[in-house]
Amino acid sequence: MKIHELIRSRRSIFPDQYVDRPVAKEDIEMMLEAANWAPTHRKTEPWRFKVVQKQGLVQLGEFLCNKYKETTPKDKFSEFKHKKMLQNPQKAGAVILICMQRDEKERLPEWEEIAATAMAVQNMWLTATELGLGAYWSSPGLIQYMHEFVDLAPGERCLGLFYVGHYEGEHPEGQRQDIAEKVEWIF
Repeated sequence: MKIHELIRSRRSIFPDQYVDRPVAKEDIEMMLEAANWAPTHRKTEPWRFKVVQKQGLVQLGEFLCNKYKETTPKDKFSEFKHKKMLQNPQKAGAVILICMQRDEKERLPEWEEIAATAMAVQNMWLTATELGLGAYWSSPGLIQYMHEFVDLAPGERCLGLFYVGHYEGEHPEGQRQDIAEKVEWIF
């Protein structure tokens, strides 16, 4: 598949769509290697990833649902959401914690390091698409507590959970508005 076709094919494939089939370590490594080639200002390479698989997925689900229950006011608590927090990680073949390591000298604005990390995730996502894997970047409010689940270095923070899994059925089609409506040419 040519790069333009691959970009147009990238979609969010959610954990409910995954089938019970492990994701090969080699596929995850290929995704991570692609992530490592994202653009990075001042060569800070701020992306950090923590791969959760097998029993770790059960532990992640338990952590998320317990933290949700602990931090959500009773009047806003949803049993459906609580159950989903527990089950979603276990539906995935892997969950990759997307982390960003802030340049300790703060030589550039933080948003640039976040943007570089997001580009790394896009590279992972495109690779997952090429491999026929489903992927989804989730950024629940609970990511602010991920330091309680995994060790984060000083200046490192979690930006989201990247779910990866095999799926069956039709690959979803995408829709976009015409690019001409989003571009202004200045001569």
